[in-house]
Amino acid sequence: MFSYEEALKEEGYTRIAGCDEVGRGPLAGPLVAAAVVLPDPCPIEGLNDSKRLSEKRRNELYDEILAVADCAVVSLSAKEVDSLNVYKASRKAMEMALKKLEAFDFVLSDAMELSLSVPSRSLIKGDQKSASIAAASILAKVHRDRYMVELGQKHPGYGFERHKGYPTKTHLQAIENLGVIGEHRRSFSPVKRTLARQMQWKLEE
Repeated sequence: MFSYEEALKEEGYTRIAGCDEVGRGPLAGPLVAAAVVLPDPCPIEGLNDSKRLSEKRRNELYDEILAVADCAVVSLSAKEVDSLNVYKASRKAMEMALKKLEAFDFVLSDAMELSLSVPSRSLIKGDQKSASIAAASILAKVHRDRYMVELGQKHPGYGFERHKGYPTKTHLQAIENLGVIGEHRRSFSPVKRTLARQMQWKLEE
């Protein structure tokens, strides 16, 4: 997991930032990006793609990363995702997270070409190949998951604490039964269809 970082260090780079985002696919909630510069040497063991880790292990690594690394996390709301489109929102969030970091001289990003003042490299499935990107993916996922749990408490009945806003059968049924809330992404097809039906019902009343 450190092979890309080690190769870059041999080229003379000393502060390598990893960047990743989570939350492109959900119908509700924010898109979250994180950027991380791990210490050298790095004392954290077991860094991997956040999706390959248990919730318990993600939470443990989240605390370890925050304790020793230079980190930044940025959230873009559902409204911002709608206004930009999900690709542009992902890129914007990652670049914003990087701007919040202290100095770095190279960036490894997960499958996203970024416009930066320092050299960068986009890695397909980077969260499975680079420890820095994996650390960013863990921070972003834990941050977003915790937000969605809180959202589930504020809006009981939608099941946000379970499906985290993704288009599960339960979530789609909840939208149908309870309606669309401000945290839903109105540009996403299932939400857009529900809004159109609700508008039609009002016109027919």
